[in-house]
Amino acid sequence: MGVSKYSYNDDRLLVSRLKEGNEKAFRKLYDKYSGGIYGFALKLVKSTDFAEEITQEVFLKVWNGRESLDIALNFKSYIYTIAKNLALNILNKAAYDIDFRNQLLYTKDTVVTSTGDYILLNEYEAVKNKAIASLSEGRRTVFLMSREQGLSYEEIANELGVSVNTVKTQMKAALKHLREYLSKYGDLEI
Repeated sequence: MGVSKYSYNDDRLLVSRLKEGNEKAFRKLYDKYSGGIYGFALKLVKSTDFAEEITQEVFLKVWNGRESLDIALNFKSYIYTIAKNLALNILNKAAYDIDFRNQLLYTKDTVVTSTGDYILLNEYEAVKNKAIASLSEGRRTVFLMSREQGLSYEEIANELGVSVNTVKTQMKAALKHLREYLSKYGDLEI
């Protein structure tokens, strides 16, 4: 308990100096908390890129708002609240923006940091694969050519011998089905 109180008092001193524009105080706070913020954000958004972005944004907000920081405030709680809100903004955006959601769903940079994360990642991959397998053959083919092979709609149309409009229709139907499947069976944080 003494360490926690010391840490809190140490933070208060650093925040006091930060309010005056002291870059060393900012650096100490960054060094002390950036790793924890990154790990926290990674657990929420499951993407190293977005976790990095959240971490940088948290400390950018701290620096830009340094003059109005409350010294009595628990700094750690304050920055974790900022990180949580930024992560929720990303997840909310994913709920309404199909391309953004696909960026989260199909990111290749997911990092496993613990056994629990490994289990969650495996569960996520299993649900994602079942969702894709549940697509009709035509929709699955179009979806995989687009998402796994990175082909454009025009390239897919040429390869399958169909119109670009058919590819768009199949892709739209596939994405709708996947969203419905994942919301019904996935129970994912996305």
